[in-house]
Amino acid sequence: MIKLVIFDLDGTLLNSLEDLAASTNYALRRHGYPEHELPAYRYFVGNGIDKLLERALPDAVRTPENVMKIKEDFVAYYAVHKADFTAPYAGIPELLGELKRQGILLAVASNKYHEATIALIPAYFGEGLFDFVFGQREGVPIKPDPTIVYDIIKAADVRKEEVLYVGDSGVDMQTAVNSGVTSAGVTWGFRDRKELLANGACHIVESPLDILAILNEI
Repeated sequence: MIKLVIFDLDGTLLNSLEDLAASTNYALRRHGYPEHELPAYRYFVGNGIDKLLERALPDAVRTPENVMKIKEDFVAYYAVHKADFTAPYAGIPELLGELKRQGILLAVASNKYHEATIALIPAYFGEGLFDFVFGQREGVPIKPDPTIVYDIIKAADVRKEEVLYVGDSGVDMQTAVNSGVTSAGVTWGFRDRKELLANGACHIVESPLDILAILNEI
């Protein structure tokens, strides 16, 4: 029986791609680097802010120094504009409400930096819906390292067998594999079914409410 469902944030709960792209393009533009079209960002995101900015930079200037240089502008812009276009995917609020009604614990495990993660969740889902919210924290390895999942499991006081991890990318499926928990890969996010299966997805879901059926199967 599943007692805890852990969700990735970007591409799973929230369609945040346009705001992430706009913030990165702003930072690039500020430093004279070329910008990117929105579809490219589907493959830039997923591994945290530093990797996003590294991938967005031209090959010849992908240095830690340049990442840090544009990161300051990204963070400043995103802090103000993180909700300009971002919205929950259709069916997500209904899914979360039903899971909560069933008494299932809800958590977020994101590679987005922690300050932005904890700001976005109450803005879109209100206070108290999620029991645990973790973003990228200083000194903690990012996904697919399992530490973030282990931290949530410990806080929730549940067993791995009682956890379902839901995400939209290969990184998410690898995180579930590394954590030893059951995974559900979603097809409405930033990556495709092929990537999800190639990285060990236990289940593939086409719409949020399909997750309820998986809970009945496990």
